[in-house]
Amino acid sequence: MAKSTGFDTAETPLETPAIRTVSLADLRDALAKGLDDFRANRSDIFFLCVIYPVISVLLVRAVIGGNLLPLVFPILAGFTLIGPVIAIVFYEISRRREAGEEPRWGDAIAVVRHTAIGSLAILAGLLLAIFGVWLAVAWGIYELTLGGALPASLSAFARDVFTTPEGWALIAIGNGVGFLFAVLVLAVSVVSFPMLLDREVNVVTAIATSVRVVTANPATMAVWGLIVAVSLAIGCIPLFVGLAIAIPVLGHATWHLYRKAVPR
Repeated sequence: MAKSTGFDTAETPLETPAIRTVSLADLRDALAKGLDDFRANRSDIFFLCVIYPVISVLLVRAVIGGNLLPLVFPILAGFTLIGPVIAIVFYEISRRREAGEEPRWGDAIAVVRHTAIGSLAILAGLLLAIFGVWLAVAWGIYELTLGGALPASLSAFARDVFTTPEGWALIAIGNGVGFLFAVLVLAVSVVSFPMLLDREVNVVTAIATSVRVVTANPATMAVWGLIVAVSLAIGCIPLFVGLAIAIPVLGHATWHLYRKAVPR
């Protein structure tokens, strides 16, 4: 089968997949199944996901070393924006388990040979572009509120942020704008990546279906977004080590949430 180029409507016709109403019980079931997938493949998954905490630590060290402290929090918050890209391997593991296979980490990495790799790359590029725009906007908010001068030290930066009206404005505006970015990514990606792995559809159809799922289930999807944000935040606290559990469990659970939201 030829690989999809992402927008090719000849091989991947524009269709309108049916969607379901998703309940809080469905979220609990998706999380439970995601945890089961994690436990069933724990040794392989640990090998895969241990790289993410390491990268996180190195990235933050590089930012701090480069005296770019204002970008530390936006980068950490950005995990919610690029998380769906990182989780592709876990969607694939859950897909293979559902099909009755016993996947290993090599099978997950083999997703790069999937027939939909072109579409997956386009969607991943879109989320990475959104992440880049978020960082640019976050820096602009910093310049608007605290003047843009690089802080002399971590303590000076913390003092400016937490004890001055300008710092409070930075927190309020930054969190508000960051929330809008998170909602955008949730709408675009909550089921689009799993759908591209599962069906012969193009990027437009996958994104449109994802947006329809979110708009049809606003309260439930808001709870799901909160679960993702809180889980990633908690995962970052112990020197990012918790991400080695949070990212794969959420990735597996997202596959099962896709199954709940989009019938076969």
